[in-house]
Amino acid sequence: MTDLCAVRGLGLPDKQQVAASFSKAAGSYDSVADLQRAVGQHLLRGIPQALTPAQWLDLGCGTGYFSRALAQCFPAAQGMALDIAQGMLRHAQPQGGAAHFVAGDAENLPLHGGRFDLLFSSLAVQWCGNFAAVLSEARRVLRPGGVFAFSSLCVGTLHELRSSWQQVDGQVHVNRFREQHDYQRLCDASGLRIRSLEVLPHVLHYPDVRSLTHELKALGAHNLNPGRPTGLTGRQRMQGLLQAYEAFRQPQGLPATYQVLYAVLENQP
Repeated sequence: MTDLCAVRGLGLPDKQQVAASFSKAAGSYDSVADLQRAVGQHLLRGIPQALTPAQWLDLGCGTGYFSRALAQCFPAAQGMALDIAQGMLRHAQPQGGAAHFVAGDAENLPLHGGRFDLLFSSLAVQWCGNFAAVLSEARRVLRPGGVFAFSSLCVGTLHELRSSWQQVDGQVHVNRFREQHDYQRLCDASGLRIRSLEVLPHVLHYPDVRSLTHELKALGAHNLNPGRPTGLTGRQRMQGLLQAYEAFRQPQGLPATYQVLYAVLENQP
């Protein structure tokens, strides 16, 4: 089955650009990753309590923060951390957590089948153009009864920033993400049993727009879309952005909304 995102030209970033961007951000990522830690902790709490994995995989491990958390949750298990960004792996490996650190693509895992009891992936699969392939690979490498727990971002993420840029020049300045119903449909068709699937909003607040955009750059998650503007943003356009975003201001500051999908799937025996 083909992912509709690829067919409809959603325009997800090129994998190598994603890998390069996150590799470059490896050193600054953890200093600004409050959202990522909150989302990953929520996903950890959603793992079935009865699950006692012998082997787990942190898929899209980034700096290895949750590889280390998984090692604490399942001290008797053997862990593996995988990421497409070599810079992230170089940053993560000295800190431990997993027994093995592997460079690889979630759509084509360089791993034997039927190996893992748990696949954990927090805020990584939104960068995959063919999510049907991710699900197929997850099913292949999971043992019967194994669990694939993942979080991702949906349409509506950073809608304040997107709307503000639309008022300035109408160009693509904000990363695109899938609709919730596309995730639901693809999971339904995957052969994995859906134990839970829900979208929850996470809202962060910033004193000004530059604080938000600097954080996105430090995360490696700034605008990576095909068709994004090239060159520097002129002063006039930046002033237009700042003015447009002020319409969203709340007492806590300027909001940035993330629509986060949480799913727990099970490989049926």
